[in-house]
Amino acid sequence: MSSVAVAIGALVASGRSFPSHILSAVIAMVVVFLFTGAGNTLNDVLDVDIDRRVHQERPIPSGKVSLKASSIFASSLFAAAVLLSIPLGLYPLTVVLVSLAVMLLYEFSLKSKGLPGNLSIAWLTASLFLFGAISVGNVLSIWAFFLTSFLATAGREIMKDIEDVEGDRGRRRTLPMIIGNKGAMAAASISIAGAIAISPFPYLLHQFKLPYLITVLVADAIFVRAALIQRKDETVAQTTSKVAMYVAILAFLVGAVSA
Repeated sequence: MSSVAVAIGALVASGRSFPSHILSAVIAMVVVFLFTGAGNTLNDVLDVDIDRRVHQERPIPSGKVSLKASSIFASSLFAAAVLLSIPLGLYPLTVVLVSLAVMLLYEFSLKSKGLPGNLSIAWLTASLFLFGAISVGNVLSIWAFFLTSFLATAGREIMKDIEDVEGDRGRRRTLPMIIGNKGAMAAASISIAGAIAISPFPYLLHQFKLPYLITVLVADAIFVRAALIQRKDETVAQTTSKVAMYVAILAFLVGAVSA
């Protein structure tokens, strides 16, 4: 899914000239594929103590893979992602290095600190579109996608913290713990509202055609539903917001293809 987001960013940025940028787009997709694999592996390494208690079937706690081998694997994938991004140019390389710094900060520090952790995940998600666009040289065309993805992801991450607030006590200090569930729900709703407000701009600015608007309005409607049902059922709200994210990605793809 991360690689698909990169491909959409590249497709949006290059438009009908996409075939001439296909090599850069493919390299960018591979970079993100490796980077995401590294991040997921690092997460398993750092969460091994928790997994030994509640997820003994996972590769490291089950003994299928050693902790040392997993650490080496994660480091190797990160290194490969950085090295492979060098031919794409200085700006794509910078995005990768910034994302690597954010990933490491999140895993080693920000994960347990509420809103900064939520914003870290929002960057790592939204930067996929940015990386795809900047790898083919036209980053301005992706601004609405970047902001929509950033705000929607931040809202969804806050929803997830509301859902997990009891399980997180003693391990993390999340936004709901700091300002309460009602305050966190308001913050999630404001973030999602910002994403919804920005989402029609590619159509209004004549970047994309009607099929994009129709599809993104469906995503917006699902986001609204997620925000409205937070008070009744946090789990359903979080799951609904995830569906909305997928529909939003589909809208971006529809917009790019139909432009």
